[in-house]
Amino acid sequence: MADFTEIDRGDFRNLLMEIGKTRIPFGKFGIQFYPPVGVPIMDLPQEYLAWFSQRGFPKGRLGELMAQVWEIKSVGMDSVFDPIRQANGGRFKLLPTRSKSFDFD
Repeated sequence: MADFTEIDRGDFRNLLMEIGKTRIPFGKFGIQFYPPVGVPIMDLPQEYLAWFSQRGFPKGRLGELMAQVWEIKSVGMDSVFDPIRQANGGRFKLLPTRSKSFDFD
């Protein structure tokens, strides 16, 4: 994982652009529930990324990028993704969570 204090501005820009293009292909935010391409990793909920940080990110480039997003979000810098979101039409809309309570009246 890159240390952000030692990263070049151009490299950081390229990293953000790659993060902006990467979508999660599996799980509750993947293609099955958010067709056709899944949720952008920069718009994944912080709790979801925290779960991966505790149990291990996926192997390969996807896992590396998810770890970078987690690092950025965990220090409160989620706004660094705002220009990418604006260029893509705004924050990705996640499906509303269903109520777990039932009213049988």
